[in-house]
Formats: sequence, C-alpha cells, structure tokens
Amino acid sequence: MSGTLKITLIKSMIGRPEKHRKVLSGIGLTKLNKTVELIDTPSIRGMIGKVSHLVKAEEKIDETT
Repeated sequence: MSGTLKITLIKSMIGRPEKHRKVLSGIGLTKLNKTVELIDTPSIRGMIGKVSHLVKAEEKIDETT
C-alpha cells in the first residue's frame, strides 16, 4: 500500500451515530463535498470502511517514488 487516498464526503452526517461523526472528523471531513488527501495506511482504510456509505475514496498512486 503506497500512495495516497483522495476522500470526499458525499452524504451529510446529520442524523448519523456519534461514532460516525467522530470518524469523519478524525479523517478531516467537516463539510459536504470537502476532499482530503491522506496517506494510504491500514488505519485510514479501516476508518473509510466504517463510513463507506458516506464517503467516496479514490486511490492516487504517487509517481515521484
């Protein structure tokens, strides 16, 4: 697993459980349609798995290495 992940919040967190809100804020997603780029690690993959119905994740392979 190398490269980065581009994660976008596509559904609102209104009415979602507190755990989902904490995961989204841990990822750095606070507003609808906000996109963040994070390093691809197993912990980030797990966080995305918990809220996969709210986000869109795309792999971005680094060309520099």
